[in-house]
Amino acid sequence: MLGQPMSMVLPGVVGFKLSGKLQNGVTVTDLVLTVTQMLRKHGVVGKFVEFFGEGMSELSLADRATIANMSPEYGATMGFFPVDHVTLQYLKLTGRSDDTVAMIEAYLRANNMFVDYNEPQQEKVYSSYLQLDLSDVVPCISGPKRPHDRVPIKIMKADWHSCLDNKVGFKGFAVPKEAQEKVVSSPFHGQTAELKHGSVVIAAITSCTNTSNPSVMLGAGLVAKKACELGLEVKPWVKTSLAPGSGVVTKYLLQSGLQKYLDQQGFNIAGYGCTTCIGNSGDLDESVAAAITDNDIVAAAVLSGNRNFEGRVYPLTRANYLASPPLVVAYALAGTVDIDFEKEPIGTTKEGKSVYFKDVWPSTEEIAVVVQSSVLPNMFKSTDEAITQGNPMWNKLSVPSSSLYSWDPNSTYIHEPPYFKNMTMDPPGSHGVKDAYCLLNFGDSITTDHISPAGSIHKDSLL
Repeated sequence: MLGQPMSMVLPGVVGFKLSGKLQNGVTVTDLVLTVTQMLRKHGVVGKFVEFFGEGMSELSLADRATIANMSPEYGATMGFFPVDHVTLQYLKLTGRSDDTVAMIEAYLRANNMFVDYNEPQQEKVYSSYLQLDLSDVVPCISGPKRPHDRVPIKIMKADWHSCLDNKVGFKGFAVPKEAQEKVVSSPFHGQTAELKHGSVVIAAITSCTNTSNPSVMLGAGLVAKKACELGLEVKPWVKTSLAPGSGVVTKYLLQSGLQKYLDQQGFNIAGYGCTTCIGNSGDLDESVAAAITDNDIVAAAVLSGNRNFEGRVYPLTRANYLASPPLVVAYALAGTVDIDFEKEPIGTTKEGKSVYFKDVWPSTEEIAVVVQSSVLPNMFKSTDEAITQGNPMWNKLSVPSSSLYSWDPNSTYIHEPPYFKNMTMDPPGSHGVKDAYCLLNFGDSITTDHISPAGSIHKDSLL
């Protein structure tokens, strides 16, 4: 490649066996974060991960996609699920014709690439094995700085306080004991914002696959609905946003009647695609930002994204937690990650009655009913058909007629890579490396995802 020899090692394949069924109230995001922790501990860098087992029948295609999409976080080259009847059902749901689906099934069966769980299963040989009983998965979040540092929500309060105590690191902020309980009052548009260590200042339902999974998106809508009916409100200084990965999400949130409740709690649709998870949340209110900076507050962001590396989400949120969309709404209502959902209320009604997590959390059956009635095949079809139409703003953009990208030499954002400049059809061949030096020397667990290419670097940052 580029005139140099390149070796490719045949990857090992890790078999991940799933059994059982998720408990009531447990989301696929909880499963994803559990799988991520297990695979990161096992060590799957440079490997493929194949999921199999009887537990597969309990996972929708959207659930499987959410797990597979986390492969960069658990370190694998890819995570994949063999094609089965669930895949075919999804193709029908998303508007493919019966003839197309039949052709796909016939092709895959002919090439021994289709898995039929109604038939006897042949035992496969993998490089290594892992297994998980889905019933063992519990509601959880991951953070405050890495996707695989999973914390069950029932011990979140204790874990948060240990993070305040611990020396600076992946699970520590080294906040002096005497400063851990301080509360900072700051004027906020005629109100008083009260901030402390662990205060949630960004709550974002974001990320490509989490926001294309109907069960967790409609689950978030149900949490918002229950909260509205009980008179709870997200504090106005919490920056909330909803950025679905697909336009279909808007259609089924409207169909279900749940979007209006998300709007009431501040989770208005901000756009489609990558936002907060790549550092594009936009700035915090100046008064909130000043209160955090001037008082050295360890503020928190809770998002349904894939990555929560320090410095990536937002320069002023040192604690960043990955959570399911319904949990994002719950933590936004609570306004802090320093809470025990089992014992402490997430808010109070206008009459002064305490409201607890269990009062706003939907059951698996509630979510399933809404998914069944709200996610319809014609939504996918109409969205796909309109995908090239764009909108007036997009359509007005001037596009060069060249088939090659027109590089702007004055751009401060993206430059033409130099690798192919002056290259001929007959490359000179391999040559020695002379006078090479170390460009950057990083510590442990530093990745290319710590700062998103689209994110901003704070002017006072050391970077």
